[in-house]
Amino acid sequence: MLKVAIMGHGTVGSGVYDVFAQNASQITRAVGEQVEVKYVLDLRDFSNLPYADKFVTDFAVIENDPEICVVAEVMGGVGAAYEFTKRCLKAGKSVCTSNKELVATHGEELLALAKEHNVNYLFEASVGGGIPLIRPMMQCLAANQIEEICGILNGTTNYILSQMIHNGVAFDAALKQAQQMGYAENDPTADIDGHDACRKICILSDLAFGDKIDPNAVSCQGIRGITLGDVAAADELGYVIKLIGRAKRTESGKIFAFVAPHLVPKTNPLACVEDVFNGILVTGNMVGEVMFYGQGAGKHATASAVVADMMDAIAHREKRRPVEWGDGSQHLLLPLDELESAWYVRGEVPIELTTHAAQGAAITIPMTAAALREKLPHAEGAMRVL
Repeated sequence: MLKVAIMGHGTVGSGVYDVFAQNASQITRAVGEQVEVKYVLDLRDFSNLPYADKFVTDFAVIENDPEICVVAEVMGGVGAAYEFTKRCLKAGKSVCTSNKELVATHGEELLALAKEHNVNYLFEASVGGGIPLIRPMMQCLAANQIEEICGILNGTTNYILSQMIHNGVAFDAALKQAQQMGYAENDPTADIDGHDACRKICILSDLAFGDKIDPNAVSCQGIRGITLGDVAAADELGYVIKLIGRAKRTESGKIFAFVAPHLVPKTNPLACVEDVFNGILVTGNMVGEVMFYGQGAGKHATASAVVADMMDAIAHREKRRPVEWGDGSQHLLLPLDELESAWYVRGEVPIELTTHAAQGAAITIPMTAAALREKLPHAEGAMRVL
């Protein structure tokens, strides 16, 4: 029997245990032998649970147990999670995580450490929750040069925008609804200001383009400033507003990567992604455009991806999966001001700069952000058009 451990017993961690408990026969059939959760690491009291005997509060118990071959890191953050992950890898234990912040900021270091110790560091659940995305990019699209990644990567903001678009709910009220539904945290900053989506587009960019994209260097704009007037104008113009994470390769091999609200044409498949769902378009130079869609968060959706990674790590105990990217020394990121696009702006726009107009708003001809500031210095509510 194979023994594994779970670090963290929050929403995702408890979901990981549920998956092992409820799908034990499926996991055994796929892996070839039984897999038992031997330890769950958490400082809190869970004595009321039927598996209370599995809880430990000392990480060293997991670190020093030679029976533990794979560990799920579902603690979150970059403090203890970072230190414990490094120690697990050094101890010869594979680690599988849903921790997007840790992968985005320290992924290249942890992948190098995993390679050094011939173990796996896998992170399917860090982007898109339960949507198969990371592994298809690494395997099914491996023969392609990735040209662009463009997607709705945060379910909370998509729910808020869906309420604004379809039910006429103002931003503040829609945010409150999201919090009441459990889709948004009490402090929703990471979601509504785009930081969560930023970490995810950085991870996808790291994979696609082979070098670290620092989240702190990526332009990140959220949805706080979007009004019902913007929603109505976009609708009249034939668009919907979505928070989009984008990474786009240029002919030079450099890339643009950013997060910002966009006007998305109603004919674009991303326009149909509603509520807490995610949708990601990946364009390869051979396969063309492919789309990944599903629940981007949620206890069991995310946990299922973590457990699938753990099963993959078990299957690759003897020969690790080759996953790595550079340390950022290629300096792939281009200044966003250089990216040309059409823009949505509020107010009157000279006809020679306009392609479409609605009451109180217009779509401009393609131009850079610098040109927009020069030609329309008093423009408000500017958003790129996809």
